[in-house]
Amino acid sequence: MLTPWLEAFPKTAGEIIDEIDTHMGYKLSAVIQDGPHRDLTATPNAQPAIMATSILILRILEREFGFSVRDRIDVSLGHSLGEFAALVAAGVLQFQDALHMVHTRAQAMARATQKARDEHGGDYGMVALVTEPEYLQGLIDAVDDFVGYRSAGLRSSDPAESARVQPIDQVLIANINSKNQIVLSGCIERIKELTAHVRQFLGHDPRAVRLNSDSPFHSPIMSPAVEVMRDLLSRTSCVPGREDQNVVTYPADIPCVVSNVSARPFRDADDVRELLARQCLETVRWWESIQYLDREEKVRRWIGIGPGKVGRNLVGKEVGMRGVDTVKGGGVWAITDPYEIEEVLRGLEKTEAIKEEEEEEEQQQQQQ
Repeated sequence: MLTPWLEAFPKTAGEIIDEIDTHMGYKLSAVIQDGPHRDLTATPNAQPAIMATSILILRILEREFGFSVRDRIDVSLGHSLGEFAALVAAGVLQFQDALHMVHTRAQAMARATQKARDEHGGDYGMVALVTEPEYLQGLIDAVDDFVGYRSAGLRSSDPAESARVQPIDQVLIANINSKNQIVLSGCIERIKELTAHVRQFLGHDPRAVRLNSDSPFHSPIMSPAVEVMRDLLSRTSCVPGREDQNVVTYPADIPCVVSNVSARPFRDADDVRELLARQCLETVRWWESIQYLDREEKVRRWIGIGPGKVGRNLVGKEVGMRGVDTVKGGGVWAITDPYEIEEVLRGLEKTEAIKEEEEEEEQQQQQQ
């Protein structure tokens, strides 16, 4: 994840990596670059590594190319773990505070998973189900019917009831990613039973793909991490010079930051604290978030920044764009590697010019 950036921008990337290692209190960069695969994929290392790499790319854009988030970005959102990077980009969280939160939360989630294994047995993780769009709502309803309760209601409104459901029986919808994909989270054996139930009674055969995840994120098994996050979000910042300020700044640099939990913009700092704390056990309403931004906020240019292109692909599928689309006056891009930066910046400039021309035409029509 880091090597291409160190090779392309040795000074800037080196400084940011040193900053990351200092904030983490150990050489996370060594784990990313040289550590055994088992160490890197462990949740307490993998999650801060992914988030840190996303911010490293953003900082390189800012320092090497003069990219201004405040001047050029109107909306920020991130998928699951990516929500932390989105909040850093927006100025709602400071990078150092966010790294500490992500690392501490990841440790709490790993402990919760291990506790479920120790006390109840079973294998836990996440499985994507891919279906035809016309079957999506039926698939969601079938999952809820199979497990015997509405997942979001159980998770949000009645923690005591959730606690009475044994972890080995907890299978819930972790993500609604697109018009044809959801992700299930929980006991793998139970997920297999659920998938067989869907195939038998729903009349079609969704494709099941197990994800590379060592924990059942966005399920009630993660509930111990909620209180950990509530505590972290109630504190003041650990950034030198900001120790007397709340860890959450809202409003911040970007006027619209969309929550995974509500699929709508955060309303205020209290909303950030509550929804971000609950995010680790709630459904990621990604598809609904993209629909909201596309249809109601009329977002036309989308830039994904980070070590993977899943977000770009999901957005592109929904809004019907990849790269520059001069007809729609926008585009969908991803920056995952240094060689992609200049092409993306050119695409942004080109579509910004289209937007300016459209605004001028509208003004002229109004004056006539």
